[in-house]
Amino acid sequence: MTYEQIVEFNPGLRVMKVTDREFAAFGRLIEDYDMVPLIKYMEEKTEIPQDGNIYRASVPEMESLPVKCRLQTQFYGQMPIQIGYCNGPNSTLNGLEYHMGSEINVAVTDMVLMLGRLQDVENDCFDVARIAVFYVPKGTALQMYETTLHFAPCKTESGGFKCIVILPRGTNEPLDPALKEEGNRLLFARNKWLLAHPQRKPLMEKGAWPGIKGENIGINIG
Repeated sequence: MTYEQIVEFNPGLRVMKVTDREFAAFGRLIEDYDMVPLIKYMEEKTEIPQDGNIYRASVPEMESLPVKCRLQTQFYGQMPIQIGYCNGPNSTLNGLEYHMGSEINVAVTDMVLMLGRLQDVENDCFDVARIAVFYVPKGTALQMYETTLHFAPCKTESGGFKCIVILPRGTNEPLDPALKEEGNRLLFARNKWLLAHPQRKPLMEKGAWPGIKGENIGINIG
């Protein structure tokens, strides 16, 4: 579905493009990096589940490609990174997370991102009225700053979405419960701070903090 169609089917949302100047508050586009082998792997070797998203933090075949070394040096100062993916049929906000260190996404399909700013979290809560919605065309690579709240993309087609996810190595692994401090209620996994929408039962059942206030907004595709 094109950007214009997404705008038409979602009159209650202000849907922007990642090429619009408003995206500069959340991240920047990445150019001049050969993402084609990563995209080809995703197209040929991964599937979109029909029920729920799938997230793989680290895929050795993707991490063996030459672009990893360039990204690791230029965006993470030679700190180790992981390259994986998130595929699925998602169409709603559900939650917002952030990490220490940027996240790089590469859109293997067209998709929509719902983003917020960490600076707008008050008393461990975020109002959905502050959400910014961006259409991301297939093939786009982007860096989201560590102060950008984000979660799984939303689909623009009935078949779902595919997205490459690059993060500092170890991100999203389980916490050591012996080391977690009381009162840090947003810390959900290693290098993952999460605010969940209270209507998102799977996150609630895992102990996520219900910090999103307002509607669990979604993207309508007709």
